[in-house]
Amino acid sequence: MESIYFTQEHAALREQIARFIAKEVEPHAAAWEEQGFVPREVLRKMGELGFFGITYPAEYGGSEADALTSLVFAEALSRSTFGGFVVTALVHSDMASPHLMNAGSKAQLEKYLPAIIRGECITAVAVTEPDAGSDVAGIRTRARRDAGDWVLSGAKMFITNGVHADLYFVAARTDPAAKGSRGISMFIVEKGTPGFRVGRALNKTGWLCSDTAELVFEDCRVPAGNLLGEENAGFYAVMKNFQRERIAAAAMAVGNALTSLRLTIEYVKNRKAFGGVLFDKQVIRQRLAMLEAKTHAARQFLYHCCWLAAQERECVREVSMLKALTGELANEVVYTCQQFHGGMGYMRESAIERQARDARVLAIGGGATEVMLEEVAKRFAPD
Repeated sequence: MESIYFTQEHAALREQIARFIAKEVEPHAAAWEEQGFVPREVLRKMGELGFFGITYPAEYGGSEADALTSLVFAEALSRSTFGGFVVTALVHSDMASPHLMNAGSKAQLEKYLPAIIRGECITAVAVTEPDAGSDVAGIRTRARRDAGDWVLSGAKMFITNGVHADLYFVAARTDPAAKGSRGISMFIVEKGTPGFRVGRALNKTGWLCSDTAELVFEDCRVPAGNLLGEENAGFYAVMKNFQRERIAAAAMAVGNALTSLRLTIEYVKNRKAFGGVLFDKQVIRQRLAMLEAKTHAARQFLYHCCWLAAQERECVREVSMLKALTGELANEVVYTCQQFHGGMGYMRESAIERQARDARVLAIGGGATEVMLEEVAKRFAPD
């Protein structure tokens, strides 16, 4: 479907990513699901192709493209049938490393960003805790000063890329007397830092080739220079990147829905039953047509929200609507698509079965539907 937002260059990027997925991902990723992570050589290839530096400055190896180009990358990547691969890449490019770009000092950028763009240094963002997810103000991980360093103590949960990342951006409370959102700071923690460890790798329903971890900080000492941005301003840094994260999550949902529809239309046009093919049944054709209409409507809303963010307009309301809408829609689409696959849709050898497992978290992660709807309700403004 054509859009007023995109150019021929964007179309070329979509084609490049489609070729990469067809050659480097789809034939191999079933093995990654078994091993529980995406091989590093695949991520390095993505770095070599420039996929991880789309919006970053040229002086560090980036392309200096705009947010719409970054969205093209996210949506095109999300056409893969392996959601774990998709989220591994997008957490690195759109959810973790932007914290460094947004708040990093010149020294921090020079030290880390070139390797991040090359796909040699994979990143994770550690905000969520057992008792604090979207409620960032509720985090309990502490950071205290000691002899010029910072000492972190606490735990993080559900951290994507958490097992195999090289660099973590960690939210911790630096002012225990401050209430709510005040008194939180962000820190750069390198893999292998004493006192920092992976508590355990988490066994998920879907996204099986994405490594997800519980992280533990036990008197983890980091240099004062690893403070990312201003002290006690971490909450605002997290909030600033939430819109980009949620747009990327919405792109994943739209990609899942579009791919599920493609797989199912191909299947029902060939699956013989009751003297014909399933596509001959009016109820199946019309159900798929309606789901395609909903998906393309959501896709255009996705583009509009990204445009708003790129213009630096206030768009918390719109992005919250988008995240709630697309997370639920992906599940509606894939549930119907799996149903139309019949028994084959329940088999692990079927891509639609994996699509169904991977879609479920799209209404949970990155801001659950209920949380997003509350953000919308706070900002009711009927036109």
